Amino acid sequence: MKAVSLALLPLLLLTPAVQAAPDSYAARIDRILKATPLIDGHNDWPEALTEKAKDARWTMDLRRLDPAHYHTDIDRLRAGGVGGQFWSVWVSADLPPLQQVQDTLEQIDLAHSFARRYPQDFAFVTTAAQVRAAHRAGKIASMIGVEGGGQIDGSLAVLRAYHDLGASYLTLTHSRTIDWADSATDDPQHDGLTPFGESVVAELNRLGMLVDLSHVSEATMLDALRVSRAPVIFSHSSARAICNTARNVSDAVLKQVAANGGVVMVNYAPQYVSEARRVWGANRSAEIARYNAPPFGGLYIGDPQAAKAALAAWEKANPEPVVTLAQVADHIDHIAKVAGVDHVGLGSDFDGVPSLPQGLGGVDSYPALLAELMRRGWSDADIARLAGDNVLRVMAAAEKVAADMRRAGS
Repeated sequence: MKAVSLALLPLLLLTPAVQAAPDSYAARIDRILKATPLIDGHNDWPEALTEKAKDARWTMDLRRLDPAHYHTDIDRLRAGGVGGQFWSVWVSADLPPLQQVQDTLEQIDLAHSFARRYPQDFAFVTTAAQVRAAHRAGKIASMIGVEGGGQIDGSLAVLRAYHDLGASYLTLTHSRTIDWADSATDDPQHDGLTPFGESVVAELNRLGMLVDLSHVSEATMLDALRVSRAPVIFSHSSARAICNTARNVSDAVLKQVAANGGVVMVNYAPQYVSEARRVWGANRSAEIARYNAPPFGGLYIGDPQAAKAALAAWEKANPEPVVTLAQVADHIDHIAKVAGVDHVGLGSDFDGVPSLPQGLGGVDSYPALLAELMRRGWSDADIARLAGDNVLRVMAAAEKVAADMRRAGS
């Protein structure tokens, strides 16, 4: 899911306000984030602005936005101590391929516009060293991730053009299986990557772009980990051992990520955090299908008001499970235990989900999550790894692989 649904805004409004980190942890967090930029692997603000603000997105004041409609604005990024952000450039996998390319280019331009319009707050960067330099200058390092292999339209030339426009990673698939890679949320066709899919991974390595394995099937994950010469990322995925969805990462793959040197950046989407919430969502979808299943099976086909009333009654009898900040911390803990603390990061999916865990309502909430981990015994050094050092190490390693491949004429 990419955009905050207006129908679900009441749920957001019921979410408690973000609690600040207790004083006993606040000083530690402040000290860590002054030395290490906090980097989020995945924020859908460009797409949220595109969908909701339309043409006004190019000129509207981005310093303070209504939290009922957006998870992100500049004031809250500052309050959350954010030092670097990968802006997701996402378009629907259901669009025609050329339309996907055009819409991707427009969103890349929008992501660039943040730094053009607010140079005192943002610096557009593409390397680990540039992230650290922006952080030292008191700016938020802005980076771009292209969220779907379909957005290259089967062309390495298009991929290279995205790189030249500043894209730092490519998510190999989104919600749909494509001609060269299987998605986690669609029927498999290739048992992972095709030979062309392997060439995409090799080209990403050559360019120094990160290989992002969020949204891909486990077979695709394993193929990419086998092929990639550089560490990979999962820009917004969580632990499958805690929430058993194919969008999350199994313990077997976590061990492969550790061997590869990569990082899994934990997602906040409730259906990927809580097993109870995942099952509730599946049951709700099944209930909706019972009401509307075409052509003859739906209980209320042709009577949308009856279907709406029936769903409201079902939801009253089956309330949505509460998902919390502590459950997100559970995923971070699990990944750190299985893969190692050097292989976990933060990938919120802010502005790409219709609801969020209690305590994580926007980009100002990172200190509360870090404080929860400190309560669990995380050291300052480990918090720094989680916050940004791990992904910066991966970026630097990918840059070195690219330089080595260019020298070797690969």
